[in-house]
Amino acid sequence: MADAAREGIAASLSIRGLPNRGRVLCHGFIEAVTYAPASQVAAFTAVVVDHDTPPASKSTRKVAPARLRVIWLGRRRISGVAAGTELRLEGMVTMRDGMLTMFNPRYEILSRQEEQ
Repeated sequence: MADAAREGIAASLSIRGLPNRGRVLCHGFIEAVTYAPASQVAAFTAVVVDHDTPPASKSTRKVAPARLRVIWLGRRRISGVAAGTELRLEGMVTMRDGMLTMFNPRYEILSRQEEQ
């Protein structure tokens, strides 16, 4: 049954290549995380960017990197998930407040940034 669910998902996509809606398998690096205070509903949020975020072009117009907001509802922290961590994510993506967003995805930690 798990194999049948995976058949609808193509190879892992970059964040820039994500559709505005649908089930996807993607990968990238965590750029930032946000912890919800105790006074708010438990939610852990991370912003994921592409592996190959392009540098600013030589023209005066800068290209903004593609970003994906990932929200785990009911969680305040996730062990191993921090800025600089490389993740593979699987779940439903949708546009929310002008940003691609994925709620409660399956995730796999691919690598972690070394502590300095």
